[in-house]
Amino acid sequence: MNNSPNSQPLSNSEDQEFNLKQIFEQYAYYWKWFIISVVLSLIAAVIYLRYADKIYNINAKILLQDENKASGELAGLTELANLTGGGSATAFVLDQIDVMKSRRIFQKVIHLNKLNISYHNKGNVKTSEVLESQSPIRLIILEPNHQRLDSVNYSFTVQAKGKQILISDHEASNKAYKLGTKISSPIGPIMILPQANKVIDSEIVVSYSPVNKSVDNLLEVVQITPNKEKQSYVVNYSMNSGNIEKAELILNSIIDQYNRDVTEDKTRISKATTEFIDSRLDLISKNLSEADSKVADYKDRNNIVDMSSEVQLYMQNASENERKLVEFQTQLRLADMMGSAVNSNTGNLLPSNVGLQDQSIQNTVKSYNELVLERDDLLKSATPDNPIVQNLNKNINEIGSSLRSSLNNYRQVLQSNVNTLQSQMDKFESKLNQLPNQERGFKDISREQQIVESLYLFLLQKREETEIKASATPAILKVIDEAYGSDKPVAPKKAIILLGALIAGALIPFGILYLIFMMDNKVHSRKDIEEKFNVPILGEIPSSDDPIVKDNDRSSLAEAFRILRTNISFMLGTKKDSAVIFVTSTTSGEGKSFVSTNMSRILAMSGKKVLLIGADIRSPKVLDYLGLSHLQHTNIGITQYLINPDMPVNNIIIRKPAPYDFDIIYSGYIAPNPAELLMNGHFKQVIDYGRENYDYVIVDTAPVSLVTDTLLISEFADLTVYVARANYLDKRLLNVPKELYKDGKLRNMAVVLNDVDFARGYGYGYGYGYGYGYVDASSVSLRAKIGKQFKKLFKKKK
Repeated sequence: MNNSPNSQPLSNSEDQEFNLKQIFEQYAYYWKWFIISVVLSLIAAVIYLRYADKIYNINAKILLQDENKASGELAGLTELANLTGGGSATAFVLDQIDVMKSRRIFQKVIHLNKLNISYHNKGNVKTSEVLESQSPIRLIILEPNHQRLDSVNYSFTVQAKGKQILISDHEASNKAYKLGTKISSPIGPIMILPQANKVIDSEIVVSYSPVNKSVDNLLEVVQITPNKEKQSYVVNYSMNSGNIEKAELILNSIIDQYNRDVTEDKTRISKATTEFIDSRLDLISKNLSEADSKVADYKDRNNIVDMSSEVQLYMQNASENERKLVEFQTQLRLADMMGSAVNSNTGNLLPSNVGLQDQSIQNTVKSYNELVLERDDLLKSATPDNPIVQNLNKNINEIGSSLRSSLNNYRQVLQSNVNTLQSQMDKFESKLNQLPNQERGFKDISREQQIVESLYLFLLQKREETEIKASATPAILKVIDEAYGSDKPVAPKKAIILLGALIAGALIPFGILYLIFMMDNKVHSRKDIEEKFNVPILGEIPSSDDPIVKDNDRSSLAEAFRILRTNISFMLGTKKDSAVIFVTSTTSGEGKSFVSTNMSRILAMSGKKVLLIGADIRSPKVLDYLGLSHLQHTNIGITQYLINPDMPVNNIIIRKPAPYDFDIIYSGYIAPNPAELLMNGHFKQVIDYGRENYDYVIVDTAPVSLVTDTLLISEFADLTVYVARANYLDKRLLNVPKELYKDGKLRNMAVVLNDVDFARGYGYGYGYGYGYGYVDASSVSLRAKIGKQFKKLFKKKK
């Protein structure tokens, strides 16, 4: 029946729906596999979650204090620059993060906490790490050899045995030692010491790894990141670890070591400044003592007590000029002292903030000290010949030269100012000629005393400021949150693992079945035949344990043959009074004898006269299917007739053997030349006899792909039923019936698909047995199947 164009989209939709349903039923048939796989996967996931190492997230947070951060109006400008992306806050934080993540800081953390030596308690299933303070033993390296320690990994197991311990490693196993004795090892002489109030109650795995390797491992797991806001000075520490206490110790130690490192740099600068001021004070104090002695001697010799009112008034007018002169002379002396310090310096730190009013010189001194500190830090792990160290020395020398030039320029400016004020003082002194010579001499001595005294007081003040700054140094950082690890693990995630196990449990059988189905090249449904060639399909015979249809049978097998009987009637039409139906197949074992016998049985049940001929004289099976094997000993078959056609056909017919209501001509004994017997023309006489005396003649013939027997007699058939067995016939062998149908070698050919497993989703599943209380397996829902299986299990337990 041809579909109209308007109905084509609906047909495609129905086909697609059917294909999806068929695919679902194919996989649903193996629902037990899916349940078992899911259960096993969930059990494996639970076991994994039970014994897997839990990973926790540990966090810490600090706030950096930038001493150079602007204040007041400058702070507003700085904040505006940060908002526009040009500020220095982000750069400062990133620079400090690089210092925090430096190998130098991490090496200090590892050495301080001995993180390159780990201790693990070995259990029955898994091994858990403990800190050295929690371990009942600790490892002591007696003779450190850095060249060896930096290149050797060593691990060994310790277990108690009475008052001794047994040590085993990759070289030797279970050597007994006493605690506290010297032990030879790949990393040199070592000693195992007990911890107070702790007992060795399990195997302990002690591992040593080189410091550099431990630094690399630590750099991989520790995350130090700035805050998301650009203008923020907050730094976040994060680390994932299976040991919360150890991770908290590491993060807190990194913060502490960074704080100490920066504080030590500032202390070194303050110390250098204090030493410079002390050396200057020693010299100035001597000069001040000499000036005081001169003043006292001069007053004693000249009996000077007070000045006259006129001198008092004049000196008040000249005091401002003197004050400026003293100030510039003081700056000149400071410049000379700083110049002598720079000229005598050999690459060491210079005093900072000694009172010079030139800010550029102070900035140059600060830059010089920063380079010196950086070079000193680098020399801890490098040699003076290192290119970076040499480059730093070059930069230090260049800045030193620049500083000398700046001091010379500054001194020239000061000297110019002093000369100007001195000339002004000369004008005042010309007016003092009227004053007593004693007063004029006293002023010279007094002025020298004032200069030395002011310089001395200034240095005392600077020393006190430096001492106060060193003793009350503001915090480099503020710890917002110390390292803290939640007891809720971040890995493995229970929900994700269980969900993954559930999905994997479903996918594993699905993948296996998919591969099986993909590699399966068997015919399963009528669709496989329809896709190959357009041949009429009479019906589908379901799988059955019964070889023959019984009387009053309402099973799916019986109903399938009843449908087959109806379709055969449509194929034959109503023109003939009798019909000859050949039944054949591609290969043996496809059920052509099964179809022949059951079709004869169904046709006889409808009141028709049926003759069943076993024409497969090479491999006869008709009597075996009917359970009448004993009749072959008392009856002759078609082979004997073909050899001796003089006997009447009536002699080879088995009349309605109980319990069947149709006649049978069985094949007889196996002849040596079956093809020649079928070609001698006498087989036509048997067919003619059947046409004259029966309504239906069912001929069970040989497979067409193996022998030519069926093709030799195919001209006598009114209808050729071609049996293809599902889950048995290779799809590639469908080319055989395709060519036979295309070439017309088998008359009025139609296909019957045998042994279809509707429960697996193959075939259309028409629900044979409708109206008789029978429900086909393909129509039963998966939920009903599962419920039925559980009921069976429950009954068995009872």
